[in-house]
Amino acid sequence: MKKYDCIFLDRDGTLNPDSGYISSLDDFIFFDFTISSLKKLAKAGNQFCIITNQSGISRGLIQKKDLDEIHTYIKSEFEKHEIPLLGIYVCTDHPEKATERRKPGPGMFLEAEMDHNLNLEKCLMIGDSVADIESGEMLGMDTMLVLTGRGLESMNFIPVYETPAFIVDDLSDGAKRLCP
Repeated sequence: MKKYDCIFLDRDGTLNPDSGYISSLDDFIFFDFTISSLKKLAKAGNQFCIITNQSGISRGLIQKKDLDEIHTYIKSEFEKHEIPLLGIYVCTDHPEKATERRKPGPGMFLEAEMDHNLNLEKCLMIGDSVADIESGEMLGMDTMLVLTGRGLESMNFIPVYETPAFIVDDLSDGAKRLCP
Protein backbone atom coordinates (compact mmCIF):
# COMPACT_ATOMS: atom_id res chain seq x y z
CA MET A 1 0.00 0.00 0.00
CA LYS A 2 1.30 3.38 -0.98
CA LYS A 3 0.44 6.02 1.59
CA TYR A 4 -0.30 9.40 0.04
CA ASP A 5 0.18 12.88 1.50
CA CYS A 6 -3.46 13.38 0.59
CA ILE A 7 -6.09 11.69 -1.52
CA PHE A 8 -8.08 14.27 -3.44
CA LEU A 9 -11.65 13.20 -4.14
CA ASP A 10 -14.07 14.50 -6.71
CA ARG A 11 -17.59 14.63 -5.26
CA ASP A 12 -20.41 13.96 -7.75
CA GLY A 13 -20.01 10.64 -9.56
CA THR A 14 -17.18 9.55 -7.26
CA LEU A 15 -18.58 9.73 -3.71
CA ASN A 16 -22.26 9.97 -4.64
CA PRO A 17 -24.45 9.36 -7.67
CA ASP A 18 -24.36 12.28 -10.11
CA SER A 19 -28.00 13.02 -10.83
CA GLY A 20 -27.28 16.44 -12.28
CA TYR A 21 -27.25 19.55 -10.14
CA ILE A 22 -27.84 18.32 -6.58
CA SER A 23 -29.62 21.29 -5.08
CA SER A 24 -30.62 20.07 -1.62
CA LEU A 25 -29.53 17.68 1.09
CA ASP A 26 -32.70 15.66 0.39
CA ASP A 27 -31.23 14.82 -3.03
CA PHE A 28 -27.76 13.86 -1.75
CA ILE A 29 -26.79 10.28 -0.90
CA PHE A 30 -23.42 8.54 -0.78
CA PHE A 31 -22.89 5.41 -2.86
CA ASP A 32 -23.37 2.34 -0.62
CA PHE A 33 -19.62 1.66 -0.72
CA THR A 34 -18.31 5.20 -0.15
CA ILE A 35 -17.92 5.28 3.64
CA SER A 36 -16.50 1.74 3.96
CA SER A 37 -14.03 2.41 1.13
CA LEU A 38 -12.85 5.68 2.67
CA LYS A 39 -12.51 4.01 6.08
CA LYS A 40 -10.27 1.35 4.51
CA LEU A 41 -8.09 4.03 2.87
CA ALA A 42 -8.00 6.06 6.10
CA LYS A 43 -6.98 3.02 8.13
CA ALA A 44 -3.92 2.79 5.86
CA GLY A 45 -2.94 6.30 7.02
CA ASN A 46 -4.47 8.46 4.29
CA GLN A 47 -6.22 11.81 4.68
CA PHE A 48 -8.58 13.44 2.21
CA CYS A 49 -9.66 16.65 0.51
CA ILE A 50 -12.77 16.96 -1.61
CA ILE A 51 -12.29 19.08 -4.74
CA THR A 52 -15.54 19.90 -6.52
CA ASN A 53 -16.78 22.11 -9.34
CA GLN A 54 -20.26 23.36 -8.49
CA SER A 55 -21.31 25.62 -11.35
CA GLY A 56 -24.94 25.14 -10.32
CA ILE A 57 -24.37 28.11 -8.01
CA SER A 58 -23.35 30.49 -10.82
CA ARG A 59 -26.10 29.06 -13.05
CA GLY A 60 -28.71 29.85 -10.38
CA LEU A 61 -29.68 26.18 -9.98
CA ILE A 62 -28.33 25.73 -6.45
CA GLN A 63 -28.50 28.10 -3.49
CA LYS A 64 -25.25 28.63 -1.58
CA LYS A 65 -26.94 27.79 1.73
CA ASP A 66 -28.11 24.45 0.30
CA LEU A 67 -24.63 23.61 -0.97
CA ASP A 68 -23.23 24.52 2.45
CA GLU A 69 -25.80 22.22 4.09
CA ILE A 70 -24.72 19.31 1.86
CA HIS A 71 -21.07 19.94 2.69
CA THR A 72 -21.79 20.21 6.42
CA TYR A 73 -23.48 16.81 6.17
CA ILE A 74 -20.50 15.33 4.30
CA LYS A 75 -18.09 16.69 6.92
CA SER A 76 -20.21 15.24 9.74
CA GLU A 77 -20.30 11.80 8.08
CA PHE A 78 -16.51 11.82 7.64
CA GLU A 79 -16.09 12.84 11.28
CA LYS A 80 -18.62 10.28 12.53
CA HIS A 81 -16.71 7.51 10.75
CA GLU A 82 -13.27 8.85 11.75
CA ILE A 83 -12.26 9.59 8.16
CA PRO A 84 -9.73 12.47 8.19
CA LEU A 85 -11.11 15.21 5.92
CA LEU A 86 -8.78 18.18 5.62
CA GLY A 87 -11.29 20.28 3.72
CA ILE A 88 -13.84 20.67 0.97
CA TYR A 89 -12.72 22.99 -1.81
CA VAL A 90 -15.45 24.33 -4.08
CA CYS A 91 -15.37 26.26 -7.33
CA THR A 92 -18.67 27.86 -8.31
CA ASP A 93 -17.40 29.36 -11.58
CA HIS A 94 -19.55 29.06 -14.66
CA PRO A 95 -17.57 27.04 -17.26
CA GLU A 96 -17.74 29.97 -19.71
CA LYS A 97 -16.19 32.32 -17.13
CA ALA A 98 -13.84 29.86 -15.46
CA THR A 99 -10.89 30.96 -13.36
CA GLU A 100 -7.88 28.80 -12.47
CA ARG A 101 -9.89 27.44 -9.51
CA ARG A 102 -12.20 25.43 -11.76
CA LYS A 103 -10.95 21.92 -12.52
CA PRO A 104 -8.92 21.12 -14.54
CA GLY A 105 -7.26 24.33 -13.34
CA PRO A 106 -4.86 23.97 -10.41
CA GLY A 107 -6.37 26.62 -8.10
CA MET A 108 -8.21 24.49 -5.54
CA PHE A 109 -5.34 22.00 -5.37
CA LEU A 110 -2.74 24.73 -4.82
CA GLU A 111 -4.92 26.24 -2.10
CA ALA A 112 -5.17 22.84 -0.35
CA GLU A 113 -1.42 22.33 -0.78
CA MET A 114 -0.72 25.62 1.00
CA ASP A 115 -3.41 25.16 3.67
CA HIS A 116 -2.17 21.71 4.68
CA ASN A 117 1.53 21.70 3.74
CA LEU A 118 1.08 18.96 1.14
CA ASN A 119 3.44 17.73 -1.57
CA LEU A 120 1.14 17.34 -4.56
CA GLU A 121 3.55 14.93 -6.24
CA LYS A 122 2.88 12.58 -3.32
CA CYS A 123 -0.90 12.81 -3.69
CA LEU A 124 -3.61 10.92 -5.53
CA MET A 125 -6.59 12.36 -7.42
CA ILE A 126 -9.68 10.13 -7.66
CA GLY A 127 -12.48 11.18 -9.96
CA ASP A 128 -14.86 10.27 -12.76
CA SER A 129 -14.13 13.00 -15.33
CA VAL A 130 -11.51 14.07 -17.80
CA ALA A 131 -11.04 17.29 -15.76
CA ASP A 132 -10.26 15.25 -12.64
CA ILE A 133 -7.59 13.23 -14.42
CA GLU A 134 -6.15 16.28 -16.22
CA SER A 135 -5.84 18.12 -12.90
CA GLY A 136 -3.96 15.29 -11.24
CA GLU A 137 -1.68 14.70 -14.22
CA MET A 138 -0.87 18.39 -14.60
CA LEU A 139 0.16 18.59 -10.94
CA GLY A 140 2.26 15.40 -10.96
CA MET A 141 -0.16 13.30 -8.91
CA ASP A 142 -1.10 9.68 -9.31
CA THR A 143 -4.60 9.49 -10.78
CA MET A 144 -7.48 7.05 -10.47
CA LEU A 145 -10.50 7.05 -12.76
CA VAL A 146 -13.63 5.52 -11.26
CA LEU A 147 -16.15 4.19 -13.78
CA THR A 148 -19.11 5.43 -11.74
CA GLY A 149 -20.67 8.77 -12.65
CA ARG A 150 -19.22 9.88 -15.98
CA GLY A 151 -16.23 7.53 -15.75
CA LEU A 152 -17.12 5.18 -18.62
CA GLU A 153 -17.85 8.12 -20.91
CA SER A 154 -14.68 9.91 -19.80
CA MET A 155 -12.47 6.96 -20.76
CA ASN A 156 -13.09 7.80 -24.43
CA PHE A 157 -11.81 11.36 -24.04
CA ILE A 158 -8.69 10.99 -21.88
CA PRO A 159 -5.58 11.48 -24.03
CA VAL A 160 -3.12 8.57 -24.06
CA TYR A 161 -0.46 10.75 -22.39
CA GLU A 162 -2.83 11.30 -19.44
CA THR A 163 -3.79 7.66 -18.91
CA PRO A 164 -4.72 7.22 -15.24
CA ALA A 165 -2.44 5.14 -13.03
CA PHE A 166 -5.57 3.21 -11.98
CA ILE A 167 -8.88 2.59 -13.73
CA VAL A 168 -11.35 0.97 -11.34
CA ASP A 169 -15.04 0.11 -11.29
CA ASP A 170 -15.76 2.32 -8.29
CA LEU A 171 -14.26 3.66 -5.07
CA SER A 172 -14.60 0.25 -3.41
CA ASP A 173 -12.57 -1.38 -6.18
CA GLY A 174 -10.04 1.46 -5.86
CA ALA A 175 -9.67 0.93 -2.11
CA LYS A 176 -9.10 -2.79 -2.70
CA ARG A 177 -6.41 -2.01 -5.29
CA LEU A 178 -4.62 0.43 -2.96
CA CYS A 179 -5.10 -1.58 0.25
CA PRO A 180 -5.06 -5.27 -0.74
